[in-house]
Amino acid sequence: MCALLIYLFQRTGWVRQFSICALLFILGFAWNANYADSRLQNILAQELEGEELSIEGRVIGLPQGGESGVKFAFEITQMILWGEDKTQFPHQIYLSWQPAWRSHQIIPEIIPGQRWNLKVKLKRPYGSLNLHTFDFERWSFHQNFGASGSVKSGELLRANDIGIFEFALQMELARYKLRRKIKTALSPDARYAGVIIALVIGDQNAIHQDDWGVFNATGIGHLISISGLHVTMLAGAGAALAAFCWRRRSLPLLLPVGRVEALSGFLTAFVYAWLAGFQIPAQRTMYMVGVVAFALWTGRNPRSFDIWWWALAFVLLIDPMAPYTPGFWLSFGAVAAILYAMKDSSGLLGVPTGRELEAPLISRLMQACREACRVQAVVTIALLPITLFWFYQVSIVSPLANAFAIPVVSYIVTPLAIAGSLLPEFFGKWLLIPAHTVMEYLAILLEWMASWNWAVAWSSQPLWWLLVPSIIGMIYAIQPGELSVSWRSRLGALIPTAILFMPLPHFMGKTLRSGEFKATVLDIGQGTAVLVETANRRLLYDTGPIQGKGDDAGQRTILPYLRGRGIAQIDRMVISHSDSDHVGGAASLLKQITFNGMMGSLPSDNPLLMNLSARNIPSIPCRYGQRWIWDQVEFVIWHPHEFTNFQKQYPMKPNEMSCVLEVRNKNYSFWLTGDVERQGEAEITERLDAMMLNEIGDRQIIFMAPHHGSKTSSSIELLKALEPDIAFAQNGYRNRYGHPHPTVIARYKSLGIPFYQTPETGAQVWTFGIGSSGASSRFLRWDSGRLWHRHD
Repeated sequence: MCALLIYLFQRTGWVRQFSICALLFILGFAWNANYADSRLQNILAQELEGEELSIEGRVIGLPQGGESGVKFAFEITQMILWGEDKTQFPHQIYLSWQPAWRSHQIIPEIIPGQRWNLKVKLKRPYGSLNLHTFDFERWSFHQNFGASGSVKSGELLRANDIGIFEFALQMELARYKLRRKIKTALSPDARYAGVIIALVIGDQNAIHQDDWGVFNATGIGHLISISGLHVTMLAGAGAALAAFCWRRRSLPLLLPVGRVEALSGFLTAFVYAWLAGFQIPAQRTMYMVGVVAFALWTGRNPRSFDIWWWALAFVLLIDPMAPYTPGFWLSFGAVAAILYAMKDSSGLLGVPTGRELEAPLISRLMQACREACRVQAVVTIALLPITLFWFYQVSIVSPLANAFAIPVVSYIVTPLAIAGSLLPEFFGKWLLIPAHTVMEYLAILLEWMASWNWAVAWSSQPLWWLLVPSIIGMIYAIQPGELSVSWRSRLGALIPTAILFMPLPHFMGKTLRSGEFKATVLDIGQGTAVLVETANRRLLYDTGPIQGKGDDAGQRTILPYLRGRGIAQIDRMVISHSDSDHVGGAASLLKQITFNGMMGSLPSDNPLLMNLSARNIPSIPCRYGQRWIWDQVEFVIWHPHEFTNFQKQYPMKPNEMSCVLEVRNKNYSFWLTGDVERQGEAEITERLDAMMLNEIGDRQIIFMAPHHGSKTSSSIELLKALEPDIAFAQNGYRNRYGHPHPTVIARYKSLGIPFYQTPETGAQVWTFGIGSSGASSRFLRWDSGRLWHRHD
């Protein structure tokens, strides 16, 4: 208010400008605070977690999945708890409906607008917290989901409960029908049906991960969605159709054709942006079309960047969390770069601007080709810092791949797909099939390009202060003007951007000295994955769980973490045993990361050993007594015993065969125990005789609770023999096994051993120094608000 008063009563220019900025800052802060508060009020109460609740409401989003399991957004209109109405409850949640374990239950068809009475178990929004990985909690907050959970049973109350004026829900139902129509028209084994669906309605969930790998490696991922170009094309088609119809008879006397074109173009863009899921690129284009339409109606002539700024303002006003998504930066960044770099495009070969059509056709085609090449170069250079920050990779073949893919996808596949999905099924089918066929042939070319060894340049997530000089250099390099005059200085300006591809240690110095080591205990869910690093070597202990059909912790968590760190090679993989929550991500990692060797407690017929053999990666069994030293850090195997015979079947249950590894330097001892249980713990306790305990000496011991804190592990005999100083457990949040068991937690507490769980701490980063440097641990999530917890 003070800023507003100053603006109203002062005439000085700078005072007005300062007042407007201050006012906008205050209003923006208040708007964001209200946005955040409204979402925080939508969070499930903690005491309701795990309770079986009866709720009534509607499906409000496009469901994902099928008969084997489906996920969907649900709006709650009534919640009944123990027979009583409960008013304080999230009004929007995210549900998963899976068949009961070992049952033949068929999941009913979930359609937007259905009203259901459901019995559910809910939990507060929770996601594994690791650096460089997907943050489910942030996504839930952004989508305004106050809880997530599973459906136990349900009763359909109404097949369609959508009001006439509920535009958003009507669009979700239309998206569902279009998706079903495309799937019906294409054969069940049509590999790129998910791509066709993504081009029509923006739903990318049906695209296989291997195909995403090809699209990202060739840099055409931006085309496999509702891009701004697609919305512009459709808006132009809507405007042209309206102009064609409006020119008939005396209609232009009522309203000029130009205004009708502008209005029709905006309405087409508006409807299609909603049909496409209101993604940020579609929003941006829709707002830009709307600003142009408004200017035409009011007789204004806005500058290009005025249109861009208004679109940016509208996106941020409606969605303050948009900057937390890569699509925001890529979409607005690409358009800003094009507007900036091409703003003074000169005439054609000496022909003045505005008279280009007088030039020969060949000259016009050559100039158009040059302009297209420059635009592609500008976008590629401008998005380098953003792409590295979000994805840690840059496609080297992207300019070549886009030269083929942009015209094919934008002018052949997309028009055929959109027309085929909108026309009646009999006609539409014969447009969707050619669209899929063209995409198949394009994919063959893209797969060939992606297979080139130099197709992708990998880096790590850049430090923020390195982005500043690289962005400044990029702005200079793409500036408007003749390239022939300043190409040397432009290339020189790209040197700061090239530095982004250098490994982080070049800027930070080696964080570990000889004799020091670091252990990153990933927040992996119900499973195990720990990265151990010395000054020059790396070891990965276990690879986490399988997390669904075609999904595992290796692909979802470990690989993004390694990519974000710039780690492309692991010296040794250690697999504790064959359970899927310890070996689940290995196959995915072997496709992307170089492993020099493997050690593990696996039966001889395990598929992982066959996979390693096919890749010529040496593997050895894990046995007590094995030792090696990396950078003055010692690695010791404590279990299973030295005479273990790894035949096709384990001599005992897999948990008891777990490979137990100790990593030690002169001050600290770090134990990784897998799922070893009482029998294996008893054997380890026997090996911890006076001589071996004397070898460990007075080192501080950090101990992984065996079997995620199961009541069949962490025996009192082992704990008293080893006397760990600190213990931790890797387990899933509210997992179905109840790990860690309350008796085990109480046991550690009674012995005075601090006990940390990854659901409470997030990823744990333990650094073990030498001398005065001591040891420290970094917890990404900590209930008391502390990010750093130090042990000396």
